[in-house]
Amino acid sequence: MNPVTFHAPQANADALRCAAGVNAAFIAGGTNLVDLMKEGVMRPTTLVDINSLALDAIAPTAQGGLLLGATARNADTAYHRLVRTRYPLLSAAILAGASPQIRNMATDGGNLLQRTRCHYFYHTAVPCNKRAPGSGCSAIGGLTRQHAILGASEHCIATHPSDMCVALAALEAVVHVSSVQGERRIDFADFHRLPGANPERDNTLLPGELITAIELPPGAEYAAHSAYLKFRDRASYAFALVSVAAALDIGPDGIVRAARVALGSVAHKPWRVPQAEMLLVGKPAGSAAFDACAGLLLAGAHGQGQNDFKIPMARRAVVRALEQAAAGTIDNMHAPDSKESL
Repeated sequence: MNPVTFHAPQANADALRCAAGVNAAFIAGGTNLVDLMKEGVMRPTTLVDINSLALDAIAPTAQGGLLLGATARNADTAYHRLVRTRYPLLSAAILAGASPQIRNMATDGGNLLQRTRCHYFYHTAVPCNKRAPGSGCSAIGGLTRQHAILGASEHCIATHPSDMCVALAALEAVVHVSSVQGERRIDFADFHRLPGANPERDNTLLPGELITAIELPPGAEYAAHSAYLKFRDRASYAFALVSVAAALDIGPDGIVRAARVALGSVAHKPWRVPQAEMLLVGKPAGSAAFDACAGLLLAGAHGQGQNDFKIPMARRAVVRALEQAAAGTIDNMHAPDSKESL
């Protein structure tokens, strides 16, 4: 047993001071962190409970976007009126993840910090560079059905498991963070890292930094044409083999004015290639342009044997997601009436 110091501060400044200079972890829903601590994968010496901080609001920004508080629950975010109407892609992605019970507990900020679901990362008896840097990657040459086909390295082939993050990548969100050194904003594209030689670092947060909010820029032009597709082994409570977040701005003439496409469960971070999206701009929203976009998005994809199937699956998934987005948004507008007041 490792002793853990527990703090439950009432103010942001106190929380940041508690986490400064120690092996600390912030905890809110705890839906991933507690499991990792039970398995001995993560061993913080200090836990800072942030549930009492005023970080759960969901509110419009002056620029016409939306600010999601870090401790807002995933379920509340997915069913929030402004999320459902302005960002149906995000609502669909959240509701594709986990289970209702977990979504009721998990927080928006915590979703960004999920660790990989690689079998070897959780199995503390085998080498894992992400868990124990320099020990080796047991996944390479092992069971790789769930693993990366893009952006991997000789040190790690794990994937990021989040559904919500794939939509946030497509929506070009911005992450707000704070520490005792001050505040900063991180573009979502720069928040998560590829493994390189340091797979133990999932993201670009600095020690002691706390996610306080996720900002969505204005995106009304994509609300009518978006889709989130998730391909998995069973219909619920399963991580994706491949997922796609697609959003299109289509003019009255059927020509694509702007496009966003992100892939999930194929790399160490949500995967976007802006050049692939540009192949759609100025073209009719049809299969020829969609296939070209998918081809460039998957350029350089490389399987590990057992996960080779993910390459053609991902290509077909991109085309299908774009077709569905072009036809009209797949949303969750028929949520229970009890959520209408959110």
